[in-house]
Amino acid sequence: MTSPRDVFAALSDGISEGRWDELSALYAEDAVVEHPQAVPRPGRITGRATVHERFTGALATSLRLKRRNVVVHETTDPEVIVAEYDYDAESVATGRTFTAANIQVLRVRDGLIVHSRDYHDYLRLAAIRDGVDDLVKAYEQAPPRELSPIGPRTSSDPNSRRGVFERLVYGVCDKAGPHLAELYAEPTHVTHPFLPGSAVVRTREELRTHFGQAAAMGVDFEVADLVTYEGTDPEILIAEFAYQGSYGGHPVRIANIFAMRISGGLVVESRDYGDHLGIAGDLGKIPELAAKL
Repeated sequence: MTSPRDVFAALSDGISEGRWDELSALYAEDAVVEHPQAVPRPGRITGRATVHERFTGALATSLRLKRRNVVVHETTDPEVIVAEYDYDAESVATGRTFTAANIQVLRVRDGLIVHSRDYHDYLRLAAIRDGVDDLVKAYEQAPPRELSPIGPRTSSDPNSRRGVFERLVYGVCDKAGPHLAELYAEPTHVTHPFLPGSAVVRTREELRTHFGQAAAMGVDFEVADLVTYEGTDPEILIAEFAYQGSYGGHPVRIANIFAMRISGGLVVESRDYGDHLGIAGDLGKIPELAAKL
């Protein structure tokens, strides 16, 4: 039987080699593909035929993509892997290039992808095609955010992988601010791959500044749709979730996926793939964000 890792390798090889018309064969007939951070609102497609249309449509003719820096996290669910990787992306029309980060959660059964949740750097992929103005228009015309029901908070062993993460995200909602830095080792290594111009955060003092700024915004958030995946590596945790609330009288939903290494009850490494484009789009600040590329 073809493993999830093998299926992802076949998918990424096919994309890198431009074999777009072959890729849908890697998906189940009733596959579901979700894009939680799609522009301007989350997207979902169902069925192999629709997946084929997506691969062989505008994507096939507008971009050349070569993947590198691949890290595959196998999880305690044998059907599920999480893959982090970069694309060296080139626009066919403009010739411009960028390196863009990606992360996917794949569920593979009987050698076929049955469910995929895909997160891409839509800002960089638009910028190389001179498409920033189109992003602005898309968000200007977007409907209000749809919010999920907020369930009760979960409570895991506070020193477990999930427990450390729960203390972090619920602490953000409770405006714990600078105190959240104590959840991180020192030194640590925190990056925000979808945030242009962001520096690596390494010290607790830098984290105190980071969390203090977030708390000072005064936005009331709660966590929605929290799903975690524990790696077969006992230090790895992947977490998908959304911060939900309101700002300026409008609903706010920020989709995120974090890839974390947690050791001894402390975060030693975290790649936080937040929807910074979505935030900027809803606030009318995409040009300012794009200027940091």
